[in-house]
Amino acid sequence: MFVQENPVAAIALIAFFLLLSFPVHEFAHAFAAYRLGDSTAKMFGRLTLNPIAHFDQVGGTMLVISILLTGFPLGFAQTPVNPRNLRGRYGEAIVAAAGPLSNMLLAAIFAIPLRVMLSDPGMLLGNFEIASILSFIVRGSIILGLFNLIPIPPLDGGTIMLSLVSPQTAWRIRPVLAQYGFFLIILLILPIGGQSVIGRVLLPITSAIYGVLVG
Repeated sequence: MFVQENPVAAIALIAFFLLLSFPVHEFAHAFAAYRLGDSTAKMFGRLTLNPIAHFDQVGGTMLVISILLTGFPLGFAQTPVNPRNLRGRYGEAIVAAAGPLSNMLLAAIFAIPLRVMLSDPGMLLGNFEIASILSFIVRGSIILGLFNLIPIPPLDGGTIMLSLVSPQTAWRIRPVLAQYGFFLIILLILPIGGQSVIGRVLLPITSAIYGVLVG
């Protein structure tokens, strides 16, 4: 297990994603919705960076377990949004996309000190553990953003997809995805033939983005 091989990194990752990444992700949803005319998240106290306000028992537990086992954060939380209050045809898609984009922004920010360390061998040797944790944070932020873009509810990608298709199509597939979406996500996470479907698809994309950010 990842936690047995990298106990310090596992604790640092759990703290980072629960105390910073998830709150920033959900705040991005709430702020985008507020700017587009919906105050629902604000009324529920979610227009904040307070991690307690954004903690989801299922998604948070899923995140902790995934980090302890694999080192990669796979989880989610929920921010209440009323689509009827949003301005514009694609308001709901914009609000949903704000969360994953915040993960990519965090990846870019934490990639800066990592890139500096990697460019200086002396600095890297003196701060190898810090550089290792930063590397996990950058990769984890990228994969969390990509994971949330999978077009299956309750993930953000599901909301984006349903808001982009025609209302008739959304009306037909929404009940099915709402009922079986979580089980579909579990199937994608389960290792089949040594690696999960998500791993086969997301890890190469993650490595490509990581290479661009870190160099």
